[in-house]
Amino acid sequence: MPQHLRETFAGKRVLVTGHTGFKGPWLLVILEMLGATTLGYSLEPETKPSMFELIGATRLCRHETGDLRDRQTLNRIVDDFEPEFVLHMGAQSLVRRSYRDPLETFDSNFTGTLNVLDALRRWGGACVGVMVTTDKVYAESGSLRAYVEDDKLGGHDPYSASKAACEIVVDSYRKSFFHPSKHAEHRKVIATARAGNVIGGGDWCEDRLVPDVVRAMSRGERVRVRNPRAVRPWQHVLEPLSGYLTLAAHLSKHPVSTEASFNFGPDESDVLEVERVVQLALQAWGSGSYYTDIDPNAPHEAALLRINSDRAKAKLNWRPRWNATTAIEKTVEWYRHATRDPLAYTRKQILEYFAAS
Repeated sequence: MPQHLRETFAGKRVLVTGHTGFKGPWLLVILEMLGATTLGYSLEPETKPSMFELIGATRLCRHETGDLRDRQTLNRIVDDFEPEFVLHMGAQSLVRRSYRDPLETFDSNFTGTLNVLDALRRWGGACVGVMVTTDKVYAESGSLRAYVEDDKLGGHDPYSASKAACEIVVDSYRKSFFHPSKHAEHRKVIATARAGNVIGGGDWCEDRLVPDVVRAMSRGERVRVRNPRAVRPWQHVLEPLSGYLTLAAHLSKHPVSTEASFNFGPDESDVLEVERVVQLALQAWGSGSYYTDIDPNAPHEAALLRINSDRAKAKLNWRPRWNATTAIEKTVEWYRHATRDPLAYTRKQILEYFAAS
């Protein structure tokens, strides 16, 4: 494991929201391997199966069940646990679901983030907070240029708009209550992390490409591809997680940092069409076929999405370690080989990732 992360997190108290989802269990394993003391606060797992349950994640953290919209409980947890780091990932993260239930999406994402920020505001201890949003916070420009952190925020669909709203409220709290120039008084440092189109073992969410491929292959069915020409920045789950931890480590050493947001995305060569990802996944699986089934009445999703991670590379010395092909291969490997001991296989892939140059 990287020495700078071990030095930052060993023996430290880390609060993780959304720890029962897809990215959360991977993060719990990394933090356990780094020697951190972790408290997870989230709803119960929504998918069956769930990676949280498969790896026995309650052995890796203090597990607290609750809703981020429950301000009283969240305040109590922050007061009792006294976190030195907060990694806020709890959210309703599905675009198509946000069309079906926009009110729940806005309420969960915006109010949940607001409550986390305010719990930190009212608590007097020192803390580093990484507020995770998404690469979809940018207003669609129609340009081929990759989005940079200072581009205009927006969001066509409710999910994207709710996350752009989270960015605004984080910026407001940073300027109003956690301003870097007054760090000696409030002892908080806050930044947002933007990443998306994450793949990896243990994801069983609805309407996600690789889980759909795995479900179809496991049942011996053809894979349905509903948006083959859509272009996305595909990356393994360990890429953004290493980014969040690297950002938190940087903020702990540079609390008056002027940069308030960071993109974490793959290199240009790993921005692929959906159809190509399906082809690579089937190749890694060793069999299978697919068909396109484009719904002309499907809700809007951006056709092209690319983000520029130069700021993270320059300021944090962060780099992607696995290209898209490797990410897909490692994802398929997890689904095919992790069944006997999912926790051990997850640890194995984490070590492989951090050993990669």
